[in-house]
Amino acid sequence: MGFPASAMIRIFSGVDLVEIPRFRRVLERHPAGLQRRVFTPREWELCRGHPAHLALRFAAKEATSKALGTGIGPVSWREMEILTDERGAPVLLLHGKALKRAQDLGWRTWSITLTDTDHYALAMVVALAW
Repeated sequence: MGFPASAMIRIFSGVDLVEIPRFRRVLERHPAGLQRRVFTPREWELCRGHPAHLALRFAAKEATSKALGTGIGPVSWREMEILTDERGAPVLLLHGKALKRAQDLGWRTWSITLTDTDHYALAMVVALAW
């Protein structure tokens, strides 16, 4: 996707870090609540309940809400969906108010990256507007 040479490019970013052991404990106590409130059916199916994979998506949603400048509340958890492409790379899909906010900010393209260790799940979102 190209942009005019004279265009003013704006960059939006968000990052979040989740402690996987802590997330695992919350997941063990409230699996149905997290599934219903935070994750879409496609995310839940993709992760198959794996705590580290779900923690990555949780971090990605937090990072996305930061890049949108809203935090969680004005946009809901399930309006941000993290799936994978045919190569297994993460893909960020926006719906509802999250998509509307991105459009209002002029987002033209965005990217997400996820990484984890035994203890931490980290996500970063970068969006460009022009």
